[in-house]
Amino acid sequence: MERAVARIDFEAVRANCARLRDELRGAAELCAVVKADGYGHGANDCAAAALAGGATWLAVATAREAEEVSRRFGHVPLLAMGALSPPELDIALGAGAEVGLWSGDFRTLLAARARAASRPARVHVKLDTGMGRLGTFDAEEALALVRACDADPNLELAAVWTHFATADEPDSDEGYFEAQLGRFDEFVQAVKAEFPEVLAHAANSAAVYRDPRSHFDLARCGVAVYGLDPFQGDPAERGLAPALSLHSYVAAVKRFPAGQSAGYGRSWKAPRDTWVGVIPVGYGDGVRRALSNDAEVLVGGERRPLVGTISMDNLTVDLGPETGVEVGAEAVLIGAQGEQRIRAEELAARLGTINYEITCGISTRVPRRPG
Repeated sequence: MERAVARIDFEAVRANCARLRDELRGAAELCAVVKADGYGHGANDCAAAALAGGATWLAVATAREAEEVSRRFGHVPLLAMGALSPPELDIALGAGAEVGLWSGDFRTLLAARARAASRPARVHVKLDTGMGRLGTFDAEEALALVRACDADPNLELAAVWTHFATADEPDSDEGYFEAQLGRFDEFVQAVKAEFPEVLAHAANSAAVYRDPRSHFDLARCGVAVYGLDPFQGDPAERGLAPALSLHSYVAAVKRFPAGQSAGYGRSWKAPRDTWVGVIPVGYGDGVRRALSNDAEVLVGGERRPLVGTISMDNLTVDLGPETGVEVGAEAVLIGAQGEQRIRAEELAARLGTINYEITCGISTRVPRRPG
């Protein structure tokens, strides 16, 4: 019995990637994004499952992530999508990663580092079509970078790319997604008129489902790989199966008289005589304190209200005036038990955030186990 464990269903990851691959238009390939330790699921094992499901590329955000993934999957095309300082660039290039590029200064630095390493660097020139983060807004500047990269013997022009700001908001983005897609499509046409072999990629998980025109040559899917819904609804509606479940157990069962409080600050007092279960997991494990008095835990196949303030290492649930729950009973914080299920999307909605943050926030002191 472990105080807290995240069980990862790698078969679900494989099946989700197969589902995404079937969704893609034409010859578009699937890139599985495994940054942030596979969104909290375990990068390398999820990468293996994703490749088994039809992914042909992997992507990360940082140089250290690229280094870790490359040790096991050095034969697979790997894109480091984030900004890289000069020392980080050396790490990424040493790992064989392809890198994003969006400025002339970085192009000069990258060419010099590649020359020193005696190996051309493969680059993906980024156009910012409206995300407002990395990339140049100027399509002419991006096209000039494309030409400069192609002409540089120390660089190999691999792709052009962008990222959508509102693909997951189809009902409220006021045409912003379509405008971004149009700007990128125009840019891609100009690039491919001169460099027809260059890849183009833009789609995240939401865009894959939203508009097949966004698929281009490659789709970079993150959240959907792990069976999380990119639109914050029910993943099953998109043929996805959640891969992560979070488990603990009931460490104590205590009789509470009416008025007895649980946890710091006495934020909850028993409204009547009841039984309370103590579960040895808390915000130190990634169960957000903001869920205090506003979430449920599955125990004995039933939803039990989380009561009192969540501590670093413990939380408490109301088991009711009569209970058959005993010490040692399984507690499920994310996942299914009997006929009931608590999804990451449910917790995200309660917190006013997104499902990505729920799984990424499960701390490293919670072991990941297959299951």
